[in-house]
Amino acid sequence: MANKGLTHVYYGDGKGKTTAALGLALRASGCGKKVVIVQFLKEMQSSELKQLQHLSGIKIFRGAATTKFSNEMKVTEKEDTTRIHNANLKQALELVVTGQCDVLILDEALDAYQLGMLDESLFSSIIKDKPDMLELIITGHKPIEWVIKNADYITEMVKHRHPFDLGVTGRRGIEF
Repeated sequence: MANKGLTHVYYGDGKGKTTAALGLALRASGCGKKVVIVQFLKEMQSSELKQLQHLSGIKIFRGAATTKFSNEMKVTEKEDTTRIHNANLKQALELVVTGQCDVLILDEALDAYQLGMLDESLFSSIIKDKPDMLELIITGHKPIEWVIKNADYITEMVKHRHPFDLGVTGRRGIEF
């Protein structure tokens, strides 16, 4: 199992899911692994992605049709975002198939899938038919039973207190 790629799931309402996944991307890149990051439901540029984009071994696919939260999107915005998500995932999977990806991070994929904004067959195929050597990291808020059953690492991030609950917005360089 030491040479086999494993599946990680980081989920919950606590802070740190994306941070953990991107920290793993940095670690893997540092030892020469090819990393592909696909971010779902996130349009705003984050500070850590600005830095990771400068590293030659990391490719990032992201985008949404709007910066709105999914519950604020119009039907057409959800449809456009779904098309963007599926196109990004297809590009990432092409890199996996052609051997150009050792570590695949699907950030907020659990949420995109549960909101119907990610193709079910694409998402399930990468999890259920994962190439043996691929390290796969999936994040999101709520676990999906069949994803959990296919995972080797399962980490739940639990929120006990968060400034957002008191109306404090995210701070550049700390939360984004």
